[in-house]
Amino acid sequence: MSSSEPQSAVPAHSKGSWTSFLKSIASFNGDLSSLTAPPFILSSTSLTEYSAYWAEHPAVFVAPAKESDPEKRALLVLKWFLTTLHQQYCSRSEKLGSEKKPLNPFLGELFIGKWEGDADVGETQLFSEQVSHHPPATAYAISNEKHGVELQGYNAQKASFSSTIQVKQIGHALYSLTLPSGEKERYLITLPNLHIESLIYGTPFVELEKTAKIASSNGYVSKIDFSGKGWLSGKKNTFTASLYKASEGEKKALYTIDGQWSNTFNIKKTSSKEIVDTWVVKDNATTPLTLAPIDEQDPYESRRAWKEVAENIKNDKMDAVSAHKSRIENAQRELRRVEQSENREWERRFFTRIESKDDDATIQQLARSLELSPDLDGSKTGGIWRFDASRAAGAQPPYHKVGPEGLGLSA
Repeated sequence: MSSSEPQSAVPAHSKGSWTSFLKSIASFNGDLSSLTAPPFILSSTSLTEYSAYWAEHPAVFVAPAKESDPEKRALLVLKWFLTTLHQQYCSRSEKLGSEKKPLNPFLGELFIGKWEGDADVGETQLFSEQVSHHPPATAYAISNEKHGVELQGYNAQKASFSSTIQVKQIGHALYSLTLPSGEKERYLITLPNLHIESLIYGTPFVELEKTAKIASSNGYVSKIDFSGKGWLSGKKNTFTASLYKASEGEKKALYTIDGQWSNTFNIKKTSSKEIVDTWVVKDNATTPLTLAPIDEQDPYESRRAWKEVAENIKNDKMDAVSAHKSRIENAQRELRRVEQSENREWERRFFTRIESKDDDATIQQLARSLELSPDLDGSKTGGIWRFDASRAAGAQPPYHKVGPEGLGLSA
């Protein structure tokens, strides 16, 4: 092994199970999320928590609402999107040493919190809910009432193996802001695909690939092309992006952005080649999400529901992990059996399923401009999911009609 190659991080007692896991991945035909990973690669965090990565810089999240010029608003939305990538795809590797396999959420699982900003930013609220289990899909809504900004969306992942783990992200995000006129301006965002690097060394990390786009109702389009470190050259987590008018096309880009989404990138005005803004990840601290204390949370909220599992993962007590996970999974299977026998389905708490024909006309138009499927991939996410703000207003536990018995706990 050359000195430039990473050293294996697989614990000596886990090398056999890691080798077997890699072999099972390579020969597996289907969704890899169902495979059981070796203990040292397991995360104590549920996928429902990942929705929070969208707004860990609340001031950047609401900045477009303060801008009166539509071109600069579109640029600020693109900048905000790019600033979320480090948290979404890199922060876990930096914190934990490698990417970990997250806990698979159960249907009805909730993650609810808020960012308490300063007087200028105000409070930003998060609702995240597992709205589908087969296929698994998470819906989320993040809103800042002070500035009239909202992000909502839903996503699922389809993992497969082709020389490494390839993950196709299914779904979309929808950023909206309210203009002084009262009109809503919308930005429809597609999600990048990714693959996992450094598997063989037991230090997996995420690399983004291909393209993501943002189409706005004010006539601007952003395109982001991802390219990681190649065999011979380049740096990991690199990208180039451009902002242009939909009517004029990418060749007449107004702004270009390049750099590393995990480190530093520069925003340049195309006409003058001038750098008008620079983002440096390490210079921009995130704002912590405020959650209710665990003992005050609803049994279906992630941190409380997975508390025993998370503690035992951290303490490497895998028999206890298995026992607590099985308790939840068995109770959930029984709920589904009862629902099926009574010809009904689980009632979602904060989100509703809609048909594509019933979606907002502007969203439908933006989806067509991005060449998304007519049903916005709803067939792969259990439906098209939209946030119902009326259900969230003043919401307090208990959030579901079914009590703790749905998680295998006594009432």
